[in-house]
Amino acid sequence: MDYFDDLRTVCTINSYTKNKTGVDQVGRRFDTWLTELGFTLTCHTRELIGDHRHYRSPCTEGKKLLLLGHLDTVFPEGKFESYHEDDTWVYGPGVCDMKGGNIVLLEALRRLHAANRPIRNIDILFVSDEETGSDDSKYLTRELAKEYDYCLVYEAAGKHGEVVVGRKGVGTFTVDITGIAKHAGNFYAEGVDANLEAAYKLQKLVALTDLEKGTTVNVGKIEGGIGANTISPHAHLLFEIRYKTAQERDRLLTAIDTIVHTAYVPGTSAKLGGGIQRDVMAHTAATDTFVRTLEAISGTALPTEERGGVSDANIVSAAGVMTLDGFGPFGDGDHTVHERALKSSFEARITLSETLFTHFSTHLDFKE
Repeated sequence: MDYFDDLRTVCTINSYTKNKTGVDQVGRRFDTWLTELGFTLTCHTRELIGDHRHYRSPCTEGKKLLLLGHLDTVFPEGKFESYHEDDTWVYGPGVCDMKGGNIVLLEALRRLHAANRPIRNIDILFVSDEETGSDDSKYLTRELAKEYDYCLVYEAAGKHGEVVVGRKGVGTFTVDITGIAKHAGNFYAEGVDANLEAAYKLQKLVALTDLEKGTTVNVGKIEGGIGANTISPHAHLLFEIRYKTAQERDRLLTAIDTIVHTAYVPGTSAKLGGGIQRDVMAHTAATDTFVRTLEAISGTALPTEERGGVSDANIVSAAGVMTLDGFGPFGDGDHTVHERALKSSFEARITLSETLFTHFSTHLDFKE
């Protein structure tokens, strides 16, 4: 299977998000492969991170489909770059997250091309910074999403071939607290303890968690103070929120603002930083209808799941595009040196994608 040779090629190029040279090298490989299939490239150049790449197929009147992936991986050079395989699995950085998914969509499109079937109104966006939160690319993705009616995202499938119908929204925030430093022995009463204020705020923030609604608040890092004999003049909290609905997002944002700007220790002040990183990919009745339509078109059962983790599917979905994720191969161990992908899942996902692409290019829509 030649596509495993292609997978080896891109997985043995280090494409850690901050390694612009490596990310762009992987991108240029896909440039060659996709332009051979008739795609035209728009390269969105960046100075410090890899370039984002938007590939367009010939376009005619009708609905438009976006295929979404990312080129970057999580480990810097020298940390995890090996690639090997056995009868069942392939192992290496990006085999499931998500160079493997990119290869799935590439091979499916190659099969259309080899069979002289048209490829039209199907475009591809590969971004370069997904693993660090898409802080740069999310603006491009959000803008380009306005052009499309559907989006399929090629992150890894679930264990039983599940596609992803919902993902939590996520926000990352900081709180910087200011107090007044005083000698803890001689002038204790004149100090204003920023650390104590941080402790109050931490408890208030965590209390916003509602597991029944899928809402979590995690204060992942806390820093503050100078030493044991000094009332702390400063403290810093780093926290994350995850939520499943817009209503929960709004509840959290309102409560966070109140907590940050309430001085539980008189004399302290605080500033809030950060914000929503990726908004919720909501699971709706329309999503379920779309899944059933794809099942009918492909003749393949598509089990579904929701995930607490985020992807760029969140961005496109939040822009109002009908979006499904998890069209890549099944794998596990992603973000670790044990990352692997199930070899048999590649062929299953390629066949599924080929059928869906053929239908879409023929009918310019996903309709039975």
